[in-house]
Amino acid sequence: MMCSGVYKELLAKNKKAVEPGEFPIAAVALDHPHIYGMVSALVAAGATLRWIYDSDYEKAAAMAAQYPGAKAARSEAEVLEDPRIALVASAAIPAQRCALGLRVMAAGKDYFTDKAPMTSLKQLDQVREAVSRTGRKYMVYYSERLHSESGVHAGELVRDGAIGKVIQVMGLGPHRLNADTRPPWFFDRAQYGGILCDIGSHQIEQFLYYTGSQDAQITAAQIGNLAHPQYPELEDFGDAMLLGDKGATGYFRVDWFTPDGLRTWGDGRTLIVGTEGYIELRKYIDVGTGQEGDVVILVDGIRERKYSVRGRIGYPFFGQLILDCLNRTEYAMTQRHALKAAELCLRAEAAARRIKLS
Repeated sequence: MMCSGVYKELLAKNKKAVEPGEFPIAAVALDHPHIYGMVSALVAAGATLRWIYDSDYEKAAAMAAQYPGAKAARSEAEVLEDPRIALVASAAIPAQRCALGLRVMAAGKDYFTDKAPMTSLKQLDQVREAVSRTGRKYMVYYSERLHSESGVHAGELVRDGAIGKVIQVMGLGPHRLNADTRPPWFFDRAQYGGILCDIGSHQIEQFLYYTGSQDAQITAAQIGNLAHPQYPELEDFGDAMLLGDKGATGYFRVDWFTPDGLRTWGDGRTLIVGTEGYIELRKYIDVGTGQEGDVVILVDGIRERKYSVRGRIGYPFFGQLILDCLNRTEYAMTQRHALKAAELCLRAEAAARRIKLS
């Protein structure tokens, strides 16, 4: 087993975690384009993509063409029965992610799913039982932190005490709807789980991570369809407040109201307030300046700083996940943390008050 120091030394330099062929993976169910980010990041960290399966064979074949050595499978069983495959990555329809994960873990493989990792508390109970019984991992692609260099750097700053003890995290997660490009399941609440379950999961995970909370209460939550009556099951707005077990508070807003004038899909921001300063992340765009995203603002007791970290930090989670799977460790993310974030987004959705514009 590698020690934590080796993990940090290896991955701080953005080296590959393994040699080619040492960590074979598969991609199954390509329903959300996040699967491309998930797979590309794992491959960049050293994984070898062997199989791709989707019920639409042409879709799987198109992805396989991008990865020399990868093959489009004719069935899910063809993937799960391959003893070489260590991990299966998936971006299935949200309501189907749990069932696929259970099959993956039963086949003796680790599972890496897009967020939200499930859509009901019953599914969450099934996952927890299967993780305990099989010893396999059910990891989650909380990309707004894990695949954001500003998000990664903020974690380093918080860990180093740059702003003292974190007392509040505020997250803003606007998205562009692009309704004409969305599949039918996107507008079916039973399939996507609701806005706080879906994109709210990013925000809750970040709250837990930056505050160091092991648990939290949902103190208030709201959801609504404020401007899209043609899609009656769409929730286009949601917000919530949290109180962590260490006393830190959180607020987040998620929505589908990014205007067409913005040059990216959403002006996602995070504000982390500490006892000795604050950090602001402008993740995807520094609006009005011409700069792209991954802008970090740090204000402490000495001065103000604003700098870009794009291309400078990397994404250590993916290499750490590979090593965790090989060594049965938990440096990338603990299983408890991954599932606690999922639980809280489900509880927020269940507790939310429905609102509407008059």
